[in-house]
Amino acid sequence: MNPTTLTLTRDVYDEIVYQGYGGADEEICGILGGEFGDEESVVHEVRQVANIAETPQIRYAMDPEEQLAATETLEDAGYDVVGFYHTHPTGPPRPSETDAARATWPGYSYAICAFDGYPFVGSWRWTDEGFQREIVGLIDGSRQ
Repeated sequence: MNPTTLTLTRDVYDEIVYQGYGGADEEICGILGGEFGDEESVVHEVRQVANIAETPQIRYAMDPEEQLAATETLEDAGYDVVGFYHTHPTGPPRPSETDAARATWPGYSYAICAFDGYPFVGSWRWTDEGFQREIVGLIDGSRQ
């Protein structure tokens, strides 16, 4: 299986990192919006969604009403839902067992921003075989 690619604009990458710092010791989460592709998805916008997990320091759960509203906002702007993102303030720079147990959108990207030493954004596609690591690319510029 060839690796897929998740390409982020520089502004999106920086926004995810900024939101993560703002979340301090709690995981932040949200939706990736852009152009969905089977081999490459490009993210142009992110929409943060409230984390309503009982233990937000080690888990995330998107508020369902905010998730729906954020999805509609992205779609109204002409974007596809490309996937989701969350942070691991103190966790590993990869999906946890809990992340895998809760992944429900096959074929979509799950980006994780970890802060172990310095910010790192990685991404994985959820497949029938579990999470598959994606190549993360950066581009400058806006939607074309």
